[in-house]
Amino acid sequence: MSYVTGSSSSSRVQRVAGTILSGLIVAFLVFDGVIKLIPLPVVTETMAGLGYSGDPAFARLLGVITLGCAVLYAIPQTSVLGAILLTGLFGGGIATHLRVGSPVFSHEFFGLYLGVIAWGGLYLRYEGVRKMIPFLR
Repeated sequence: MSYVTGSSSSSRVQRVAGTILSGLIVAFLVFDGVIKLIPLPVVTETMAGLGYSGDPAFARLLGVITLGCAVLYAIPQTSVLGAILLTGLFGGGIATHLRVGSPVFSHEFFGLYLGVIAWGGLYLRYEGVRKMIPFLR
């Protein structure tokens, strides 16, 4: 049984909505990863403000990790693995903002919002994910 195959029992609307949500996450992650690869001054300054090294090499490493997770998430056969890795990446962002006392709803919960969208996209697209996370029986 594959968790990433489409299903005849899921409606076309569900699959389209899931594809849109997943596409939004991938687009955001590609943007985020690329600005860290460059790295733009705003990236290194923000990272320094969060207590991390302002070293561009550190930003580039995070960019590579972000892009790697995005690629795994974007490929249907590895999308669940990508979502699991993204959950860890987003959790690290939440922990970082919690540690420095960032505003709750705009910063601390941002990783939560992204995670819900990422998993929601998979949930809508793949019956196997709906079976793994059954809201209704």
